[in-house]
Amino acid sequence: MSDIFDHLLSILPEFDLRMATTGLNTMIARLLDMMPGSRLLNLLIFVASVLIIGMALYMEHVMLLQPCGLCITQRVFVVLAGLVCLAAAIHNPGQIGRRNYALGAAAMCVSGSYFAIRQIWLTYLPEDQVPACGPGFNYVLNNFPMMDTLSFLLQGDGNCAEVSWRFLGIFSIPELSLMGFIGLFALCLYQGFRR
Repeated sequence: MSDIFDHLLSILPEFDLRMATTGLNTMIARLLDMMPGSRLLNLLIFVASVLIIGMALYMEHVMLLQPCGLCITQRVFVVLAGLVCLAAAIHNPGQIGRRNYALGAAAMCVSGSYFAIRQIWLTYLPEDQVPACGPGFNYVLNNFPMMDTLSFLLQGDGNCAEVSWRFLGIFSIPELSLMGFIGLFALCLYQGFRR
């Protein structure tokens, strides 16, 4: 039995950590080489933002989930990030312009992430600390001054703390939104600092 084990060990190549590290670096380099060009990546980020907005509209109009003020604000930042990337794809600038567009879109993702995190925070507040529910967005838009409407969109209310649907029973809509912003942000950063 030990002869078989010795034979197996003798035919296995010796493990070399330097070789494994070099192999990993080569694999990462190949993956980065497979990434699309800057124009195509900007278009892909734009398409991703369109898909995110499409899913939000599907949830609103087909699943009949009413968006709160923070949901609407997050949608605005998804649209802005997508439009910045569409403009970058159309313009197809050089390295400095590509970095500026990418950082602009990344800033939109960070801003949207802030509102997603605020909404997640509201959903986990104890019930006695949740702000009072206000009227719906359309009512606020039609009957209140613009500054009150902006305050409603930026701060949220008790409606924003309500979790009415979970993806796979695990992730709430603001948690999915945060994951979307993180993914878009990572792509924008890659776009901005690629060679």
